[in-house]
Amino acid sequence: MKKRYKASHCASGESLQRENSAEKAKAYQRCTLLSELPFPVIGSLNAVHMFAANHGATLKSTTTSDAKIVWRDFHDSLSLIVITGNDQANDCHLNRLLENVWSAMVMLFGQDELMNIKNLERFKRDIKVCFQLLDHLLEQSVLSTFSDVTQAVDILLTPDNGALQNFLDAFVEAAGSTYGCLTVGGRVAVATHKWWSLSATELVLLGVLIPLLTPCTSRDIPIYLPQGSPTVPHRLLTFQVMRGVEVCVICGPTPSVADLHNEVVRFWRPAVEVLKAAYQVIPRYVPSTLTLDQNILGFLLVNNETSRCLNSVCVHGKDGKEEIVSLPKRREILRSFYKRVVGTYMSSPIEGTETGPAEFSHTATDTYTVCEGHKCYALSSPPHQLFVLYTSAIPTFAMRSITNKTLHAFTKDKSFCI
Repeated sequence: MKKRYKASHCASGESLQRENSAEKAKAYQRCTLLSELPFPVIGSLNAVHMFAANHGATLKSTTTSDAKIVWRDFHDSLSLIVITGNDQANDCHLNRLLENVWSAMVMLFGQDELMNIKNLERFKRDIKVCFQLLDHLLEQSVLSTFSDVTQAVDILLTPDNGALQNFLDAFVEAAGSTYGCLTVGGRVAVATHKWWSLSATELVLLGVLIPLLTPCTSRDIPIYLPQGSPTVPHRLLTFQVMRGVEVCVICGPTPSVADLHNEVVRFWRPAVEVLKAAYQVIPRYVPSTLTLDQNILGFLLVNNETSRCLNSVCVHGKDGKEEIVSLPKRREILRSFYKRVVGTYMSSPIEGTETGPAEFSHTATDTYTVCEGHKCYALSSPPHQLFVLYTSAIPTFAMRSITNKTLHAFTKDKSFCI
């Protein structure tokens, strides 16, 4: 684990603060993951929020010249506070981060335990089970995926999704469950109907959690479903089918991991060649048969109805343009562009953006930015939203046409399920 958090100390510039409040009848805990903030500052953040609450007001956010602070209460049990640089994005994205932090703690710790903290020191020790997942959610600058901002699980498209779906359905049925998915390179390739019926938050957190776990042949992990079952735990069973490929099942007390080991071999041995072909789409994450414009450096495609997100910043493989715009920089640009557009110009299922910007009398369908080293274009065509990063060489007038053609290329083949 990279960091260790204390009640008055944190890392990464974003925070989650904890302390008892004698002024409330209920245990009002505040947790903080702040970057070397002195205790008086932490106390002030607590105090100003409590002062507002005691006078019938809700303090949601504030900004300084270079920073933003957002407060969020959960079940009158925990208050989460996030502090970050002011990127001019809508507050909905920081609220979504705090919602994910809370849900992550529910998933690995249980809602009852979070709402009934009787011993603060013990809670500080026990909550460490969540730190790895919380680290990942907070360290947005190093993330290679987009699910934490889009609230849609990262997927990849394989050459034969249909065959993989049949193998998965048969295995999950043999496991006595209806909830299962197959991940390739840390992204969901196929999943059962019941798995897709989980809430967007549950899909995202499971999609983030599984690749974070220590690599091993099998796992048996107790989890809670933040929306579906926040107080009764289930079991998350994972099995490594081959390098970079895992099959995951959510079930009850049975079957045991040992019981399913032989089933893994029996059901997935015939699928080896199909799985190898699926792994070959990394790091493009789409089949080579799907041709995209040479001016595209990266894209982010979100289906707001199915909570699925397809993205890539290595569209043409090693195309020699990495020196101009590196792959990490491409991800950073796309993340920033998405956060600036959604909630400011376009709506989404993310809380606070459902109806679009209040100051607009119309619904925006397109927007773009032109910078010195790149250009970005966003297209809204419900249920899809497509965000594309282009080279600076592309004519600005051509971006709209190419973006529409790109969306059509992804959605015309119904087997892609995006």
